[in-house]
Amino acid sequence: MAELKERLRADLTASMKARDQVRTRTLRMALTVIAKEEVAGRSARELSDEEVVRVLAQEMRRRREAAEAFDAAGRNDQAADERAAEAVLAGYLPEQVSDADLAAMVAEAITETGASGMSAMGQVMKAVTKRVAGRAEGARVAAEVRRQLAG
Repeated sequence: MAELKERLRADLTASMKARDQVRTRTLRMALTVIAKEEVAGRSARELSDEEVVRVLAQEMRRRREAAEAFDAAGRNDQAADERAAEAVLAGYLPEQVSDADLAAMVAEAITETGASGMSAMGQVMKAVTKRVAGRAEGARVAAEVRRQLAG
């Protein structure tokens, strides 16, 4: 079983004992999404730690988008709940890549692939995405690749 998934389960038990409602609710939601992902497709399978990180990153992005939508609708209490859930999930993800490191990774990928021009963006994105592996959002990576290929 994935080590990260076991950690999530153990932390859920601890948060239930501590009566931490936000953490308990968030970890239950995360474990539910992971379980759904495991049974999706043709056959049930166990997710690896990398796949669990990917699922948690997706959920974190959903929480951020929901918070922005609640803010826009003037529902600040629900936006605060979503931000609290996002903060809980952030504790289980690897540290994000800095802008400077991301720029260096993109430059290195461009050099390795020999890419030039926007038509090679997919090729560069594929190379960079493998290196970043959950430590930067795809939109952030794409923006940096676009900036370097255009310049």
